[in-house]
Amino acid sequence: MRIRLVDITKEFGQAGALRGANLDIADGELIALLGPSGSGKTTLLRVIAGLEIPKAGKVFFDDHDATAMPVQQRRIGFVFQNYALFKHMSAGDNIAYGLKVLPRAERPSHAQMRHRVQELLDLVQLSDLGKRYPRQLSGGQQQRVALARALSVEPRVLLLDEPFGALDAKVRKDLRRWLRELHNRIGRTTVFVTHDQEEALELADRVAILNQGKVEQVGTPDEVYDNPATAFVMSFVGDTTSIPVEFDGVRLWHDERPIDGTFGATDDGPCRLYVRPRDIAVGPLTPNRLPGEIVKIHRTADGRRAEIAVGNAKDIIEAEVDITAQLSCGEQVGLSFAKGRIFYE
Repeated sequence: MRIRLVDITKEFGQAGALRGANLDIADGELIALLGPSGSGKTTLLRVIAGLEIPKAGKVFFDDHDATAMPVQQRRIGFVFQNYALFKHMSAGDNIAYGLKVLPRAERPSHAQMRHRVQELLDLVQLSDLGKRYPRQLSGGQQQRVALARALSVEPRVLLLDEPFGALDAKVRKDLRRWLRELHNRIGRTTVFVTHDQEEALELADRVAILNQGKVEQVGTPDEVYDNPATAFVMSFVGDTTSIPVEFDGVRLWHDERPIDGTFGATDDGPCRLYVRPRDIAVGPLTPNRLPGEIVKIHRTADGRRAEIAVGNAKDIIEAEVDITAQLSCGEQVGLSFAKGRIFYE
């Protein structure tokens, strides 16, 4: 099912949770709502579910205006971060719950219900664990049960709110891969909320970046990472370092030092250069490199990173450096930039 959100506004007290948010979700798409805390991503998810009614704007399911549609009629499957399983019910009974509360005319027979529950246990790779209670399952297994319960009523749309947030890093990574494979099999339109950019980039077909109640950019993981539309997207998605610069119509300058490349600069005057640490080369000080002083070197999971002070204001640039490079704090170095983006303030 296709979902369109048009100029959605939702307020809580004096704070505007959503301020004219727009989003078009394709049928069968797996899309991530990514943003910092308070950006409105969970509120937008709840508007889709019908758990929140917008103050203004429209929600369309395919071509039908669903803005005022009761939540019970939306055929939405919702998975929460904390699983929300019934502790006194087995995994199988938790999955069957959604079927048992269907209107009598839609409710399957007991035999059909048992068959459906086993189908879903098989689907989420918990075939032999239907009789276990939540306390007897790991966090990852509980989240699979919660997902199976959401799928039991054959929803048109699957919504997941920080589905892996309560799990450790290794389990999250395994479940991300599993959820992507599951989505490829079932083909449901799926929307999930996350503040984890790695999770969004790895899992989603497209990513919607939210900031202060608005959708700043929507695109494939490659598009939002490699071609950010705003300074916020550039700084939020992936590690980024930035420094103030000035464009004179020909080249960029930082404290009267030239920087090779214009990186999309168009208008004369002050702006900021945003660069990924991996796109900065650290080498000997030469006339065509920006001079700087190493102030700190630290280890990362993938290598080493140097913090380098540049200019009179000692602006800090972070750059990835070779693990074998002989560098030390206080050393004078030169910086060159393979890629970067200019944004005007």
